[in-house]
Amino acid sequence: MPAILIVDDTSVNLSLLSELLQPHYQVRAANSGARALQVAVSDPQPDLILLDVMMPEMDGYEVIRRLQADIRTANIPVIFVTSLESIVDEEHGLALGAVDYISKPIKPAIVLARVKAHLELKAARDWLQDRNNVLEVEVSRRMAENFLIQDASIRALAHLAEIRDPETGNHLRRTQGYINALCQQLKDHPRFSEFLTPQRIQLLIKSAPLHDIGKVGIPDHILLKPGKLTPPEMQIMKTHSYLGYLAIQQAEQDLEYPLDFLHLAKDIAHYHHEKWDGSGYPDGLVGDDIPISARLMAIADVFDALISRRVYKEAFTIESAVNIITQGKAKHFDPDIVDAFLVARDEFVIIAARYADSEESLISKVQQLQGVKLR
Repeated sequence: MPAILIVDDTSVNLSLLSELLQPHYQVRAANSGARALQVAVSDPQPDLILLDVMMPEMDGYEVIRRLQADIRTANIPVIFVTSLESIVDEEHGLALGAVDYISKPIKPAIVLARVKAHLELKAARDWLQDRNNVLEVEVSRRMAENFLIQDASIRALAHLAEIRDPETGNHLRRTQGYINALCQQLKDHPRFSEFLTPQRIQLLIKSAPLHDIGKVGIPDHILLKPGKLTPPEMQIMKTHSYLGYLAIQQAEQDLEYPLDFLHLAKDIAHYHHEKWDGSGYPDGLVGDDIPISARLMAIADVFDALISRRVYKEAFTIESAVNIITQGKAKHFDPDIVDAFLVARDEFVIIAARYADSEESLISKVQQLQGVKLR
């Protein structure tokens, strides 16, 4: 049974409305504005309030203002029941949020009809709100599932390249962390703020592990060579950026609609070896012609390569790696991104330590790969 709160400072009016409504509804009464506010937040909470305007200390207009300001009572419909009959008074009450206006002396049939109509409207609104809440929960659940599937797919693709390269180890996790650190430093920079929105930063972090996906297409005798590559072999190795671009482009074409993270991943894979001065590959892009995503990855990738041991070199110290990147400012790297790197240097060091590769894990991985190759 719907609950109705009647608010009036005159006991006769309270009795009259109570007798009229009690056969049909659960009726509660308050003889002041202050008491009405207390009852409105107690159980059973009213589904509708019939509110007198002219009351001492706190009039009906102030009561409805406070009801509207409280999240617990803001959605309870209010009907003013008053002897004020001017159009101005009615408009004022409706402007404050009342759903209807009944004049005194009341006409029982009109009161019952108005109350019934507004209770039905509230029930319909509540039903729609409940349905919307259920739908929002379901949409959120499905979106979370889709993101998990998307992340798992990205990881699977990225590890496909990583499995064939014994020296990458936790490279994917580290470069994701470096990308995030750079983005946090640059998100308010005038050159980058429009691009580095919170959503795009998350997509960049998500896309970063696909930067070397093209290595899947590099022959084993080059990718797994236990030493420095010859110039011809290096030319073949360089094709991994274009191969990665082609693989992600094909994935895009197979989809019914575009995905932003794949577009970013495609740029990163294609252009993360470009250099600010145009001496990079595969297209020799210069300066701002290089996508921002690829410029960020360039520093993340080079820093990690420098501090990691390779079969053809020992790991550089952090200090040496920082010096090399600093020397590459406005040559290899975007100068503003180098500045951001220098500010975030300590965070880079923490990320590198957190996801460091052990010597044992690298040896084990090499042995596994050699075993797979022999079989």
